[in-house]
Amino acid sequence: MRYGLAAIAMTLAVPAMAQQGDIALAELPPLSIKVGEKSIDELQAMLARGELSSERLTEAYLERIRRLDRAGPKLRSVIALNPQAIEQARRADRDRRLRIARGPLFGIPVLVKDNIDTAENATTAGSLALRDNFTKRDAPLVARLRAAGAIILGKTNLSEWANIRDTNSMSGWSAVGGLVRNPYALDRSACGSSSGTGAAIAASLAAAGVGTETDGSITCPSSMNGLVGLKPTLGAISRTQVVPISASQDTAGPMARSVRDAAALFAGMIGSDPADTATAEADTRRAALTPDWAKASLKGVRLGVVRPQMRARLAAQFDAQLAVLRAAGAELVEVKLTAPEGLSKAEFRLFQLELKSGLAAYLATTPATVKVRTIGDVIAFNKASPAELAYFGQDIFETTDKTAGTGDPAYAQLRDDNRRRAAEAIDTVLASARVAAIVSPSTGPAWLSDPVHGDQSSGPSASQLPAVSGYPHLTVPMGLVGGLPVGLSFIGPKWSDGRLLELGYAYERASRARVKPEFRATVDAGAGIEGVR
Repeated sequence: MRYGLAAIAMTLAVPAMAQQGDIALAELPPLSIKVGEKSIDELQAMLARGELSSERLTEAYLERIRRLDRAGPKLRSVIALNPQAIEQARRADRDRRLRIARGPLFGIPVLVKDNIDTAENATTAGSLALRDNFTKRDAPLVARLRAAGAIILGKTNLSEWANIRDTNSMSGWSAVGGLVRNPYALDRSACGSSSGTGAAIAASLAAAGVGTETDGSITCPSSMNGLVGLKPTLGAISRTQVVPISASQDTAGPMARSVRDAAALFAGMIGSDPADTATAEADTRRAALTPDWAKASLKGVRLGVVRPQMRARLAAQFDAQLAVLRAAGAELVEVKLTAPEGLSKAEFRLFQLELKSGLAAYLATTPATVKVRTIGDVIAFNKASPAELAYFGQDIFETTDKTAGTGDPAYAQLRDDNRRRAAEAIDTVLASARVAAIVSPSTGPAWLSDPVHGDQSSGPSASQLPAVSGYPHLTVPMGLVGGLPVGLSFIGPKWSDGRLLELGYAYERASRARVKPEFRATVDAGAGIEGVR
């Protein structure tokens, strides 16, 4: 399970609706402005030359959302639109005319996951219990994006409660937003919990988007939707006014179609926040968090290669990308990186203790229109709401409610031991092999969305150790396996985010592995599926 952190869409007849979506998409007239696959650098160049205004750019993305998210393939990746987006774009155009435009994000529309507070929209975390949660405030990370000139286009759908409600959950589904569809194959999972951000940015519904991760919720949907995703060093970005799971592991991060776009969005969110003590070093660490593109080379760089158990087709794709790294000058060293015994159980226990206390603390700051104030209140709300429990239950919530939260006498030791053990596992490999970073497949290709059985196994996952340690984890597209995207992970020590972005950019330029989505109803299984008779 990947933990991450509009109209109700309950229909789950995915294959049939996907085929209808393909037909509807083919019949639509051409878009007035072509923004598909455009990078932030390209958009800024068009804005600087006067070929495009921020207002027209915002309108173009809203048009794509209408065509691809609300109609056509019906991705259901955007949960709400910002009613002030066009007016904010007009203000950006005015400032540009006055020559006060600043930075790579200025006048650029971005999407934000709907567990992060924004002033104009409710923050629902996908739950009907929070549909009236109009906090009328910007989380500090959103305030920083606005200060950098970004236009908040709207909120993205997600695995409800960032996938921490039930062990048999279906990634990408929320009672508020319905099921997010993967734009590479509409019957496949977009992973989670940042499912909507993954699908939306893959489909070019905004220039880039913000996800959140506790363990895998940025890197998995980025990998499965053909995106670059950075789970930053814990403490680089404020978590204040973000619906929490784990204070020890939660972080927001960028999801984009290129490494440079991800770096631009990341730079706009970095900063210390007095209300979040984990970010105390963020301002002073900015240089280490910022890539120097002149140093973006693989020549002579030692990389530790982790080979997890995986299926043959993923292994072949991984081997092909290792050859790309070698050809670009990297020195590859085989290493073993394994989680300490019992870490998964200890990590889940920590989630429960921190979730109970952290969620109550967040709910205490919400307006009177929100009637739930504890996880017990949410459990009762869900039991009284058939739409909430239509596809899976809330066993994690129920067992979490029975804990003492962070008041448990064992809490502090558990927290410290988890982080230390995970950090030691990574540090030992980095030091003993004398490598700058560790590379591995991020995860496997997307599984079928299944409302009966929930999420299925997708093979290996590189997310746990960097998530528990608080170390950075970057995934970069490494091509397709069976028509579905997979990613290559770069993992490094604490505060090495800038270096990982440099290495990821060098790999991206060498591989050119990303393939844009085509909104197919399903993957082409090939003629062999029918047999020879």
